[in-house]
Amino acid sequence: MSSADASAQSRRCCVLSWEQVQRLDSILGECVPIHGRGNFPTLSVQPRHIVQVVRARLEERGVVVRDVKLNGSAASYVLHQDTGLGYKDLDLIFGLSLTDDKTFRLVKDVVLDSLLEFLPTGMSRDRITALTLKEVYVQKLVKVCNDTDRWSLISLSNNTGKNVELKFVDSLRRQFEFSVDSFQIGLDSLLLFDRCSATPMSESFHPTVLGESMYGDFEEALGHLHAKIIATHSPEEIRGGGLLKYCHLLVRGFRPVSEAQMKMLQRYMCSRFFIDFPDINEQQRKLEAYLQNHFNGMEHKRYDCLVTLHRVVDESTVCLMGHERRQTLALISSLALHVLAEQTAIPALSNVTCFQDQANVTNLWLLCRTPL
Repeated sequence: MSSADASAQSRRCCVLSWEQVQRLDSILGECVPIHGRGNFPTLSVQPRHIVQVVRARLEERGVVVRDVKLNGSAASYVLHQDTGLGYKDLDLIFGLSLTDDKTFRLVKDVVLDSLLEFLPTGMSRDRITALTLKEVYVQKLVKVCNDTDRWSLISLSNNTGKNVELKFVDSLRRQFEFSVDSFQIGLDSLLLFDRCSATPMSESFHPTVLGESMYGDFEEALGHLHAKIIATHSPEEIRGGGLLKYCHLLVRGFRPVSEAQMKMLQRYMCSRFFIDFPDINEQQRKLEAYLQNHFNGMEHKRYDCLVTLHRVVDESTVCLMGHERRQTLALISSLALHVLAEQTAIPALSNVTCFQDQANVTNLWLLCRTPL
């Protein structure tokens, strides 16, 4: 490695403080409910425990796990508690080699088999199959295998939106959307300390835990997190869902560093959203899923997010025909009205007619068809 490469690598990383290590330890020790469908019981899972079980069983089957990292909003929360974002999903990344379809299947089977470990004591496991566990406890199962990306995701169900997401990554070209969600924290040293040390952690005796920013400069990205700045590299590479994340950040008080950067970001993200979700029904499914998964406990923010999305799409979409643009804006307006009805004393929607000024979703006129 050249001196320039070594310098760049050192800028990507930082050793966590004692306070940050304590927050990380608390998150890994928190019991997260995995809700079962039907009559199946809720599982109580500690992130550190499921990592240890899955890793051990993978290695028993001959799959070497290079490292395990905490990713996304939970990692950002560990580094800076007062962002106002909190954290939702617990994203756990297992670095390993996914050489073929057989390995992909093996990883899935190991995770499902590991869930048996968390069933209540006394519950018979003999007749519970992997297929049953998948149907009951898995919310989302994703496999990506192409020239640049080889990874899989198993998301375990949680009715409050705090899903435990196990991601198995061989290669992933783009690992972040914005600098403030680009952090990954290595867990290996802390998990090794759990196994090997009989002495509790303290400020003077705790493992060295390394954080990394996939954005490229750890201190710069952490500065963005503190100052609530929206920044990124190569915005044209951000997938379509990045537009919704961008609007979510705006609602939470984050801002691009300049007006010019904001306009550039918004044009790129609007274009990519409509490339990835060209059909109005796909757009509706994506919006509804995002609102459902990202605002549990903050339902009052859903309307603000939709209003912001309407404004951004209205101002920055240049890739659509006029009728397509109006169709999408009408969809966003309709969703905003439904959200508003849920959180205020608006009468039943069957009794309401909405007259909307397309230029401004905040201008909603409601006419009640029947007396209140």
